[in-house]
Amino acid sequence: MGTLSTHVLDTSLGRPAAGLAVTLATDDGTELARATTDSDGRVGTLGPEVLEAGDYALTFATGDYFTASGATGFYPNVTITFTISDGSEHYHVPLLLNPYGYSTYRGS
Repeated sequence: MGTLSTHVLDTSLGRPAAGLAVTLATDDGTELARATTDSDGRVGTLGPEVLEAGDYALTFATGDYFTASGATGFYPNVTITFTISDGSEHYHVPLLLNPYGYSTYRGS
């Protein structure tokens, strides 16, 4: 069964981004799940028990996160669109974040 997790690191502070809201949606915009990163910046399981093959989007409420931490960010939201090709695999989508940039990759 395919599962999804994420991890957000605030590279400007050198620590996990705790308390950051994350939304998972299908490519047509149907919301599947909402979560908030834990104290380690992680969401261990996000979404339905099974993710079928297809395109999905994770949206991170980065503007709210930076405002809550007393910083000003350039990106109010970061959306990462990705493809699930094998519904039986685990997918991990990390986000490396700072107020003026971000990067991502497929994790393990």
